[in-house]
Amino acid sequence: MSKNCLECNEKIIGREDKKFCSDGCRNSYNNRRNKDQTNLMRNINNKLRKNYRILCALNPEDKTKTTKTKLVSKGFDFEFFTSIYKTKTGNTYYFIYDQGYMAIENDGFVLVKKDS
Repeated sequence: MSKNCLECNEKIIGREDKKFCSDGCRNSYNNRRNKDQTNLMRNINNKLRKNYRILCALNPEDKTKTTKTKLVSKGFDFEFFTSIYKTKTGNTYYFIYDQGYMAIENDGFVLVKKDS
């Protein structure tokens, strides 16, 4: 019983459980299968990535304060975050993965990092 490569449809030689004729075909197949499906998804992921990098750069000690002006000047987009956490005292933190922020008085922000 012969099998054909899932990527190029060439005949596969070797183990009977092989799905691809080469590493190149395996990589091409998986890259195509796993790429972001749409520009919308790619753009959202890029904005999340940028926000995350900004928070990491401004919060090297895992807890600090900054200003809205500083965040905006670096290109931070407040519309993109991955989760919201409300404390028992009513404070609301917005997180991008493990990096979070909360608005405080005078256009200030507290930056925090979740424990791993």
